[in-house]
Amino acid sequence: MDIVIKLSQFLLSLSLLIILHELGHFIPAKLFKTRVEKFYLFFDVKYSLLKKKIGETEYGIGWLPLGGYVKISGMIDESMDKEQMALPPKPWEFRSKPAWQRLIIMLGGVTVNFILAFIIYIGMAYAYGDTYIANKDLKDGLWIDSKAMVHAGFKTGDKIISIDGESLEKIDNDFPLNLITAKKVMISRDGVQKDITMPVDFADQRKEEKVPPALMRIPFYIDAVDGKSTNKNLKSGDILVSLNNQETKYYDQAKVILEANKGKTVPALIIRNKKEQPINLNISKEGKLGIVLGQLDDEMLAELGYYKITEKEYTFLESIPAGLQRGKDRLVGYGKQLKMIFNPQTKAYKQVGGFAAIYKIFPPHWSWEAFWNITAILSIMLGVMNLLPIPALDGGHVMFLLYEIISGKKPSDKFLENAQMVGFVLLITLLLFANGNDIYKAIVGK
Repeated sequence: MDIVIKLSQFLLSLSLLIILHELGHFIPAKLFKTRVEKFYLFFDVKYSLLKKKIGETEYGIGWLPLGGYVKISGMIDESMDKEQMALPPKPWEFRSKPAWQRLIIMLGGVTVNFILAFIIYIGMAYAYGDTYIANKDLKDGLWIDSKAMVHAGFKTGDKIISIDGESLEKIDNDFPLNLITAKKVMISRDGVQKDITMPVDFADQRKEEKVPPALMRIPFYIDAVDGKSTNKNLKSGDILVSLNNQETKYYDQAKVILEANKGKTVPALIIRNKKEQPINLNISKEGKLGIVLGQLDDEMLAELGYYKITEKEYTFLESIPAGLQRGKDRLVGYGKQLKMIFNPQTKAYKQVGGFAAIYKIFPPHWSWEAFWNITAILSIMLGVMNLLPIPALDGGHVMFLLYEIISGKKPSDKFLENAQMVGFVLLITLLLFANGNDIYKAIVGK
């Protein structure tokens, strides 16, 4: 059932993005009286799953879910229709239109992608608000459980002051990505501020890590006691606050003490029913207590003095600037990721994924908040990727159109055909590389 839910979200998001992107080309093409021969969701190699011709346009669904397309008359595109291009230009063809009109048609798809992402973020700000922890409230710093972060110079208890010169105001969903793409991080350790320069290949160092680069320090809250545990004096709901006469306000503190006292029985202090209670605990040879760690809810965390979770709601008017800012932050963040991928020193290209990687980011349960958040990110990714100046992508067409507008000279059809072929080969190579990475990770189990 989980597979069905994930696949449904994946296909719905992909279909929505493809249709709206192609509508971005279709609408200005029709406004400029340019004939659109086909409008397809997915590719119809050899045959279509569904198709219907309305007016001069055939609308359909192909069987190959690798994207979609609109076929515009008189345009050198992936269809490579040389017969049509060999005939004299017709008034309704793309090649007969002024360069500025052709430019608008080509920019229509990515424009819709960016507008869609910002609209989604505005809607999410209005519907779900914002949840975060103010950085100033992290009195005891962060938990660093990542080996790559430790190697970079971080320690548990560090307070992050700024990332790449920008003051860190809150800990939210963007925080881990901001750390991964950072070049320099300012921290406060034991009251002393220092700068840490992030390793160039930090993303590659983290490739096998399952934990985020930094975590909120959490209390040692017992959700359940294992049936084989020798610590029958523990109960679900207990909070461990001292172990072997050492404070364990946080789980990371207890973890170190457990490791140092394997196979021993030590005194401890727990909170049960909001009252402190002394007990003795047996630590196994593996440094375990035989319990299942749990997570306190936001209200209890605040009541015990750990963190104050800020939940901010927005009116419709307030959600507009909040959504625009969130969209801007995501766009800048993706730009940093892309820059890392194209820098061989970072080795971030090893983490590039294809359709399987996109499928995996959808949750196994249906969540509209997660769905719209992922769809907005994918829309930004689609917009940015399509703007790359690669022939066969919108950015390639835009590059040649800008050359034509600036120089007053139009590239020959033969040149555009050759460029389109080179771009197509390059895109297939990138597609094979990205999806090959997915297959490799699946085989080696990483």
